[in-house]
Amino acid sequence: MNDTSIDYADLAEYDRRQLCIERHLLAAFLGGIAVGLTGMLLAGKGPGWIGQIYDPYVYLVLALAVGATASGFGWALLTTFLATASTLVAAMGASALSGDLAFDVIGGSAAGLNWTIVLLVGLGLLAYATRRDDVWGDLAAGTIGVVLTVDVVDRVTPGFIDNERSFWPGPAVVVGLLSVALVFLLRRKARGRICAVALSAMFAGLFTACLAAIVSGWIPLTV
Repeated sequence: MNDTSIDYADLAEYDRRQLCIERHLLAAFLGGIAVGLTGMLLAGKGPGWIGQIYDPYVYLVLALAVGATASGFGWALLTTFLATASTLVAAMGASALSGDLAFDVIGGSAAGLNWTIVLLVGLGLLAYATRRDDVWGDLAAGTIGVVLTVDVVDRVTPGFIDNERSFWPGPAVVVGLLSVALVFLLRRKARGRICAVALSAMFAGLFTACLAAIVSGWIPLTV
């Protein structure tokens, strides 16, 4: 006689996982709306350093948090894109209510908007990859550190692409220290933390040197 007993423990575990995924989707959506609306409400108000830290670093932190807490690679891709899209829609909606409808409120231009979407989704996937306990997890965490460090260097160095004089020293120091702390938090073991920070410092230094050579004309770049 066939055994038709049902393992209710497996069903309960399945229901629990489905509920966690649903909550994660909802949290990503609502988080994106909250970040987008808050960013538009803060634009042009208060000290300048608030806006410099909020845009783009709060958007980056949202993408990293969503990706790192996803249930799988596919869910990391979906929820990070959902959070990014809801952030952009909320920002555009707030801009429209203020009488200035613009599709480049984040990124500064159409091309910048597209790059921002790709960057945020990519960082979310990297954040999910940091959950691995091998060298690929270390590399993913180091890459996240490189992206944040290079952005800070770009904004504080005269002659670079997005140089902002007011970004130094306060906002730059705060973001730099938080970037190092983030890399540490993304790795659970001491070996992984050391490896991730070393990779981040090495590649950030290499990229910065190449960017400086291009800006200064040492490396000719023809378009």
